[in-house]
Amino acid sequence: MAGFKGLKKRRRVQVILVTFVALAGATALAGYAMRDGINYFRSPSQIAEAPPGPDEVFRLGGLVEAGSLTRGQGTEVSFRVTDGAWEIPVVFDGILPDLFAEEQGMIGQGRYVDGTFVASEILAKHDEDYRPRELEDALRDAGPLDPATVGGAPAD
Repeated sequence: MAGFKGLKKRRRVQVILVTFVALAGATALAGYAMRDGINYFRSPSQIAEAPPGPDEVFRLGGLVEAGSLTRGQGTEVSFRVTDGAWEIPVVFDGILPDLFAEEQGMIGQGRYVDGTFVASEILAKHDEDYRPRELEDALRDAGPLDPATVGGAPAD
């Protein structure tokens, strides 16, 4: 009977160890799979304070600055996004959403390369009252919009 209890105890320890290793492996695989799916939201002021590296994909949100929208050849567009304190130039090659307009909220996903946000995707508001919560927080933190602010300089 003593051998049976020792075998039972050893099996229990083995099951616990195998379960722990399987859980650790599953957690590592889930983290590895999600590494490209996590995109942080940043406002123009946050980018100006701590510019991200050119390989980092993130979301930029703010208002499209009035008079800054320029259409290039084909589907290329450029504009500036502001939070009232800073402006960030944006370039995008693609079709803009129907509701995209100047002085309206937008969120773009892409990379910050050589002082310009190169967007791979642009999202616009879906009705008159909608603004993403992150955008509202960033605009409230930055203060009132100053139309005299130009070219990434802080508003006074």
